[in-house]
Amino acid sequence: MNKTHPQRNGDVAAFDSTKSFSEERARGGPCSSCRGCTWRCACISATALLILTAAAAALGLALVLLPHVPANRFCAASNNQTGFLCDDRVTCVLASQVCDGANNCRDGEDEQEELCGDLPHSLPGFLVFRCGNPTLWVYVNQRCNGMNDCGDCSDEMGSLAACPPCGSEWWSCSPVLYEYCSCVPRRLCQDGIQHCLSWSDEYICRP
Repeated sequence: MNKTHPQRNGDVAAFDSTKSFSEERARGGPCSSCRGCTWRCACISATALLILTAAAAALGLALVLLPHVPANRFCAASNNQTGFLCDDRVTCVLASQVCDGANNCRDGEDEQEELCGDLPHSLPGFLVFRCGNPTLWVYVNQRCNGMNDCGDCSDEMGSLAACPPCGSEWWSCSPVLYEYCSCVPRRLCQDGIQHCLSWSDEYICRP
């Protein structure tokens, strides 16, 4: 005689393997909140972790490949004159070559609109020399170059320019020509043309 054993309250009902995963989720099954950590939950978590890791790696690579723009553009160009440092951190162009219409930096950063759009206000201050007339300006490497670039000689004479005495290639005098201020090039000495008010360029100076 077969006996039947009624199910006790403490018994756990068997899991029906024929039920789908979606049905199990709809019923609030073990993966509905990833409690119980079934293999399905573990798979989803591992996939999410892989995606986040790949995204972080891609971001890191992009940051490495981005060009590092120099924070300070100041550099010493030829003859120790003030220059503009290009993005490659190697090329240093003269101040007067910035915004001159020619790409002197490899990527043309010396001609960008941000730099050249409102001269001289858009230029870094170290590239600009203000003349005695505050409405006029020249590039800083044009100060003390022997030429009257400001038009009033304020870039060559006086405390504003603070230029050293005439160099060995120049002759000190009061020039006749407007283009010079307090020196004339020695190559003009004894050329048969008066360049100094005192005529010293013709009678004293030696080329």
